[in-house]
Amino acid sequence: MINDPINGSSVLSDRHICFVGAGSMAEALFRGLIGRGFIAAERISVVNRNNHERLQQLQQTYGVTTAEGQAEKDRFVREADIVVLAMKPKDAGGAIAELSSLLTDKQLIVSVIAGLSTATIQSLLGGSYNIIRTMPNTSSTIGLGATGVSFSSGVSTDEREMGLALFNAVGSAVVVEESLLEIVTGVSGSGPAYIYYMMEAMMEAGVRGGLTAETARELTIQTVIGAAEMVRVTGEDPAELRRKVTSPNGATQAAIAVLDDHQFSTGVIKSVHRSAERSQEMGAEIAEKYAQQAGKQGSGQ
Repeated sequence: MINDPINGSSVLSDRHICFVGAGSMAEALFRGLIGRGFIAAERISVVNRNNHERLQQLQQTYGVTTAEGQAEKDRFVREADIVVLAMKPKDAGGAIAELSSLLTDKQLIVSVIAGLSTATIQSLLGGSYNIIRTMPNTSSTIGLGATGVSFSSGVSTDEREMGLALFNAVGSAVVVEESLLEIVTGVSGSGPAYIYYMMEAMMEAGVRGGLTAETARELTIQTVIGAAEMVRVTGEDPAELRRKVTSPNGATQAAIAVLDDHQFSTGVIKSVHRSAERSQEMGAEIAEKYAQQAGKQGSGQ
């Protein structure tokens, strides 16, 4: 069940949040938080490894605080109530390990890194921390994201509310067991790409049939928006809505038959499961890579 938005302003307004990583997901989150009045911009700090121009852009656009040097970066992390791990997966292992000397068990750690388990994050940090692991999607950048959220055992009720407020600021959050976050990745994390792929094909078909590219695009976009809203507003099962527009021996039935001939449903299901598998593989790769690096350092190589 999708959680109803909570009063994010009351649970986050007096907190300090530090985003470690300044990519599109971090930007989506603090833009939503600031835009909805959940927290003042000056209570948000953003740090990254070396892209100073990116930090300047974010500071000028949103009014967030950005770090000028390593000492300031470290201070922002140490002083934050909530630390959001938003670095690229390829950098995650080393970057998280570097934070271990700066963090305390009084801080709440929120991860948006695909595939990286709570156990691995704990291992990289070398201690026991309160961690919220999440899987948002790119629609968060326009406030329509879908995010799976899981909590480590020590996360308090207040911390749960703070974590949910973060993601309700950019869409809807669903609480799941951590073991289900990989399938969440397959369904909603990667999900926008499946819809875009379908839209590409619909537009191409329209153009091949004689429509202008602009007309095919407009019709496709509105069709996808309308279909999603029908499911949401009516509360009906998509299968039932499909049946209602599929008249016997009609044009839609003919089209669905072609999709069935090409195993459309089977392909989508397999794609979702493969995305979930790949997410798990990526997390394992991060853990293995860091373990190898740590091993070499320990042996003096």
